[in-house]
Amino acid sequence: MAEMPAVDWRVTRLARRRATVTRAQVETVAGRAVGLFGLVFGAQTVPVALEQAGALVPGAGAALMAVLYGAIVALAVATVTKVAVRAACLGFAALYVLALVSWPFLVADPAALDGSAPWLYYLCTVATTAAVIAVLPVWAGVYTLVVPAIYGTIRLLPAGGDAGPLLAVLDALYAVVLGVVVLAIITMLRQAAESVDSAQEAALQRYDVAARQHANEIERVKVDALVHDSVLTTLLSAAAATSPEAEHLAARMARDAVQRLDEAGATGPRAFDRVGLPVLVRRLRAALTTFNTPFTVRVVNAGGVELPVEAMEGLYSAAVQAMVNSLQHADDSGLSTRRELRIRGVRAGGCVIEVADNGRGFDIERVPAERLGLRVSIEERMANVGGIARIESQLGHGTTVTIAWPLGAEGSA
Repeated sequence: MAEMPAVDWRVTRLARRRATVTRAQVETVAGRAVGLFGLVFGAQTVPVALEQAGALVPGAGAALMAVLYGAIVALAVATVTKVAVRAACLGFAALYVLALVSWPFLVADPAALDGSAPWLYYLCTVATTAAVIAVLPVWAGVYTLVVPAIYGTIRLLPAGGDAGPLLAVLDALYAVVLGVVVLAIITMLRQAAESVDSAQEAALQRYDVAARQHANEIERVKVDALVHDSVLTTLLSAAAATSPEAEHLAARMARDAVQRLDEAGATGPRAFDRVGLPVLVRRLRAALTTFNTPFTVRVVNAGGVELPVEAMEGLYSAAVQAMVNSLQHADDSGLSTRRELRIRGVRAGGCVIEVADNGRGFDIERVPAERLGLRVSIEERMANVGGIARIESQLGHGTTVTIAWPLGAEGSA
């Protein structure tokens, strides 16, 4: 009977398929867009800012430009490197509000403005977009309404150009419309991306189950054929043996059948079942959505790495248990705990996962023997699949749980 093809190439091909739009891609594109347009809008306001600096308190114009333009540059760098993007966006949004509120107190000669709008106005859309990226949609909506209202109020003052009510309202409404449009677009893209992520995750999980069932079916057919071709034939030969030569042949056939059964048992039904590391990454990201406390996720070298299903299940279960332990035990009253999930592919068939926090930590030697979260759910689970778990913790300095497969992968660069 011809052997059925292995399922690993199909699982791997599906695992490598990426959705056209994912939540991470939306955040990256939105962040880089605000960084780019922040630089463009900031460059456009430089001539106006220099012109209006003479109307401000001496030194205030230079300080204001240094703070806001520096924040824009920091925002652009953060979005390009994808490091602390939300913090940079939140920082710029907060600094913009402070600059806007401070403007009337910084203007020493309103007449020098000659009725022109403060140069801060041209950065309003950048600030509202940064707020959309940095905070929840409801707070971004409040920011999008309040900040233009503050600007409209300033516009009515002599320090804001002494514009009439109609012009002030139109300027404020224009900023609100732009901010609401950006908020709506980014929110809809996020929701669409989350739906795609959920659908893809569900499809990958269903395919994972189907692939394992298919591998089991392949093994069942293989064992059935082996029993039929070897074991039953051997029993029939032994039953029909009436001479020493026939008995000797039956004994040799029996030894061969036992050897083939041992080889079939050693390979197991999942010998060909391998899944790409991106599947594990997506499963862990999905698990994080069930937690109330966020983890910073960093993924390195996930492409092209394939793991056996047994190893993936062990890595997933141990990592989730480590994250649950951090949520339950790491927080210290009055302090903010930062948590990270770091996933790194090692060559073509290995993985290292680190679950780290800067919480209260603990003394590993004093963990009671009956506590199963560390010894059974993490350490023994990884040992059973041929991996390793290492736990490092110190009182007051946090905890790091390193989970690696196969054994020795944790030491690979």
